[in-house]
Amino acid sequence: MVKFSKELEAQLIPEWKEAFVNYCLLKKQIKKIKTSRKPKPASHYPIAQHSDFGRSLFDPVRKLARTFSDKLFSNSEKPEILQVRRRRNSSENGDDVDEIYQTELVQLFSEEDEVKVFFARLDEELNKVNQFHKAKETEFLGRGEILKKQLEILAELKLILSDRKKRNLSGSNSHRSFSSSARNSDFSAGSPGELSEIQSETSRTDEIIEALERNGVSFINSATRSKTKGGKPKMSLRVDIPDAVPGAEGGAARSIATATSVLWEELVNNPRGGGGDFINRKKIQCAEKMIRSAFVELYRGLGLLKTYSSLNMIAFTKIMKKFDKVAGQNASSTYLKVVKRSQFISSDKVVRLMDEVESIFTKHFANNDRKKAMKFLKPHQTKDSHMVTFFVGLFTGCFISLFSIYIILAHLSGIFTSSAQVSYMETVYPVFSVFALLSLHMFMYGCNLFMWKNTRINYTFIFEFAPNTALRYRDAFLMGTTFMTSVVAAMVIHLLLRAAGFSASQVDTIPGILLLIFICVLICPFDTFYRPTRFCFIRILRNIVCSPFYKVLMVDFFMADQLTSQIPLLRHLESTGCYFLAQSFKTHEYNTCKNGRIYRELAYLISFSPYFWRAMQCIRRWWDESNPDHLINMGKYVSAMVAAGVRITYARQNTDLWLTMVLVSSVVATIYQLYWDFVKDWGLLNPKSKNPWLRDNLVLRNKNFYYLSIALNLVLRVAWIETIMRFRVSPVQSHLLDFLLASLEVIRRGHWNFYRVENEHLNNVGQFRAVKTVPLPFRDMDSDG
Repeated sequence: MVKFSKELEAQLIPEWKEAFVNYCLLKKQIKKIKTSRKPKPASHYPIAQHSDFGRSLFDPVRKLARTFSDKLFSNSEKPEILQVRRRRNSSENGDDVDEIYQTELVQLFSEEDEVKVFFARLDEELNKVNQFHKAKETEFLGRGEILKKQLEILAELKLILSDRKKRNLSGSNSHRSFSSSARNSDFSAGSPGELSEIQSETSRTDEIIEALERNGVSFINSATRSKTKGGKPKMSLRVDIPDAVPGAEGGAARSIATATSVLWEELVNNPRGGGGDFINRKKIQCAEKMIRSAFVELYRGLGLLKTYSSLNMIAFTKIMKKFDKVAGQNASSTYLKVVKRSQFISSDKVVRLMDEVESIFTKHFANNDRKKAMKFLKPHQTKDSHMVTFFVGLFTGCFISLFSIYIILAHLSGIFTSSAQVSYMETVYPVFSVFALLSLHMFMYGCNLFMWKNTRINYTFIFEFAPNTALRYRDAFLMGTTFMTSVVAAMVIHLLLRAAGFSASQVDTIPGILLLIFICVLICPFDTFYRPTRFCFIRILRNIVCSPFYKVLMVDFFMADQLTSQIPLLRHLESTGCYFLAQSFKTHEYNTCKNGRIYRELAYLISFSPYFWRAMQCIRRWWDESNPDHLINMGKYVSAMVAAGVRITYARQNTDLWLTMVLVSSVVATIYQLYWDFVKDWGLLNPKSKNPWLRDNLVLRNKNFYYLSIALNLVLRVAWIETIMRFRVSPVQSHLLDFLLASLEVIRRGHWNFYRVENEHLNNVGQFRAVKTVPLPFRDMDSDG
């Protein structure tokens, strides 16, 4: 049977862990009560040793009478052993009132001090749970009021758009009939039509304002609207959505509306092509999608708060039953009555708001189809299939077998020893290295997912993945093993065909075919081979390449950091593309690309690109958030860019000057990167932490893992020393050493990923962020700054 403490740990909301009742602490206090109980002193009189002494013939009668009296008076009220008092504390502004519970012992206990400490801590936990629940309930109620106001505005705009289409349709028919009659009567055409158009647009503008003001939406500068040269209305208005919740918690609700990013001019007041088209279907659909996402997040937050209440109630019940068992008293009934009357259990606002959100979502976003609405509000997470585990094991075994066969064939053919086989390493090796590094990175990502899940790190929330389509660690392992098995199988087939006497121009097309198949699978539009994951990957790559023009999310710069560790892979893609585009596989002249000027210059561009994209993301984040740390972070990528360029130049010009520049630039970049890794990305090296040189909160129980990780990251960060030492004997060994160093960098990045997401998770836990804030389409006047 699983202990409740472990069951609670597995079911609680990770970001709200500190707000849950501290079950383990209370359980330890009960153990103290148990150990402090004094045993009853044994009697020293020898008469007590004789069990038959003092018996009487009337003992059975007395026992029967005692039993009868106990049953007769069992319904009478027993004196309470404790009394829970409730007092109200008002906030400084007097708008908010908190209920504070305090327990007083009516009956004396033999271990009174320990019992007093237990109930004092129990009261603290109850007050903590009540206050947190009330704060979150107020926040979600404020969100609900704001969303209902947004939905009312959206409904008015939809109605206006529908009426305008009907008017335009009827107006065009009447305009054609009017023009026909005007031509028959020798009047000048166009002037009355233009006047009616101006009047129509002015009336539509007033109609929009009047309709929205009925919903409590006020406008700035609505009385001073001017007109263009053509006489059409020119608007520069902003919507002011008033606070839905007054008082201190109203500010938290107001921040939801203030944090939006779509201006009113973009939705209503932006004329298109001079035609005065204030509203169009595309903008309405965009606003509807944003409001729908906000309702989904609100419903998810309410569900989490409901789970929070039920788990805490169970925890209080369990802990009080343990106290009754140890103390031999019936104190649970009295205290649990108070718990059930407390705010986090007695309040039904969350349940009523959930029902209201369900009805609103069903009506406005699901065409009154409740089943369809619940698919959005409660997406079902697919369970792990045993077939996935089976295929992971199958492909792992196939990979090991095929790799063993490849090693044997390579040894027999003398690929890694004969100098005549250098062309193989120059042509086929780069393509297979691309797939090998990708497979290794996928395997490391699967290890990350496995560790994040076991340590209760909410990575789906951090990366804003959909819960029903997010990649799980078994899926990542399946993709990696399938991918690598296919690559090794192609390598074996390639060697077998070479040994069978097929021409090199035919055999060397196999890596190109494999690369083409991979690209086709990646962009396949059919709902197969993890389409949501593939399309998400493509979308993230688009955001990275166009980073200055897209808002940077956590998943965007996280993926960009992965690309900075895959520069060797990008270089191999460059040589592979040149090899096949120049059709060198037919002539087998692998030096054609290497000796080209454009190819050599592209090496700088490819080596710079990941660092450049990441630097552009830092600039965009600084622009959006006005945080100077992003500019300092940008300097790290600029230094890495300089160091990468200097190392490429040194590989071509082996002089003492460039050696000195390599040392200086690489040392500066490495120190910069190590500082940012340990202090900013991992949050470690805090000298004032209770965990020496780590941080106060740690996910892993064993601190030694953190110290070992610091040392490992330090060693792998200085792998660039190999470019100076030049441990190379032959071209074949040079390629193998480069592949080994590239693999170590991928392993370092996978190791870095865990602690980076762990630190982000702990930041969310510290601020109790379990529900994301969705931008809303209509913003208030305070959002202008």
